[in-house]
Amino acid sequence: MGETITLTASDGHDFKAYKADAHGPALGNLVVLQEIFGVNAHIRSVCDRFAEHGFNCIAPAVFDRVARDVELGYSAEDVAQGRDYKGVSVDDDVLKDIAAALAALPEGGKGVVGYCWGGYLSWISATRLQGVGAAVGYYGGGIQDKASETPSCPTMLHFGEKDAHITPDHVQTVRDSHPDLPVHVYDADHGFNCDMRGSYDRASAALAMDRTVAFFKENL
Repeated sequence: MGETITLTASDGHDFKAYKADAHGPALGNLVVLQEIFGVNAHIRSVCDRFAEHGFNCIAPAVFDRVARDVELGYSAEDVAQGRDYKGVSVDDDVLKDIAAALAALPEGGKGVVGYCWGGYLSWISATRLQGVGAAVGYYGGGIQDKASETPSCPTMLHFGEKDAHITPDHVQTVRDSHPDLPVHVYDADHGFNCDMRGSYDRASAALAMDRTVAFFKENL
């Protein structure tokens, strides 16, 4: 189990984060980027699982700039609330918080991994932030709109072919812009990694996790 800590961004904004230390010798360090539901039980469990695989993890509460202590579930009302918070969040400000989380991790290779909105944030972290050694994004809506940006580190993306929010055309736009970038598509829906959602797909989640852990081990 991890702990809640407080971090401070370069502009003086303080925010909470969930921190989980690697079990045994660390293989690397990860910033885990939330869905639109905040740093909730699922995101904390993701950190704990990566810690079991040997990674130090920090999940910054990047909604703290617009609303403190956001921890939503998956009802229609929660989805609407999360989208509202995302809608008023500013990429450049969120990147300041991600940079602070990266700086708070121990010395060594540092990567980012994110889910849903966090998948998009992983992409722009890879293209805009210094010090990111590798990046992985799960079903990040909006990446296609930033496909002209080029990651400065090894980057891998996961999508679900049944995802109504991220169409095959969106995925193809990313592939066409970055033909050498590994893009994996699963027989699954949006949110397939989250075992607290109806769209959870155990087989796809397990395969994506195996690929993600191997990718970070290779590149961090």
